[in-house]
Amino acid sequence: MSGHNKWSKIKRQKGATDAAKSKTFGKMAKLIASASKLAKGDVSSPSLRAAIEKAREYNMPSDNIDRAVKKGLGSDSESFEANTYEAYGPGGSALVIEVLTTNKNKAAQEIKHILSKNGFELAAQGSATWAFSKGPGSEWIPNMLIPLSTEDEGVLEKLINELEENDEVQDVFTNAE
Repeated sequence: MSGHNKWSKIKRQKGATDAAKSKTFGKMAKLIASASKLAKGDVSSPSLRAAIEKAREYNMPSDNIDRAVKKGLGSDSESFEANTYEAYGPGGSALVIEVLTTNKNKAAQEIKHILSKNGFELAAQGSATWAFSKGPGSEWIPNMLIPLSTEDEGVLEKLINELEENDEVQDVFTNAE
């Protein structure tokens, strides 16, 4: 019965939580770096301040935030591009997928692949955003909610989880209840 002691159990749990934190912190660092580049490092700019506040909601350490701001100011920093993709999910629910990437074509193909693997496809620009309005902090707020069956809820949850596992996807918004 090797591997069944208390330390092994703690080590596996800590590894899983650390991996999830690392993925989230990486996404937040990208967001802060791109906002820093646009704001030229001005921490009082609304976009950079909003990105920092969002990172603090996830308990991102101040050192990591400072490093991300400096990375955005560096001359060798990558230029991140924000894109919005739209799709329709199970039960006619609309999806708005916010992406921050250095390679627009690669990100589009990854999103297409995830959607097609689950039986869905990208929608034309503006075909899903009509169901949302832009809220504070650049969040998409649904104008109306669509009820889903329990089967469709499971499919939608699986789809959203796969999308959020992608490093370049920042947020996924839906109008499902």
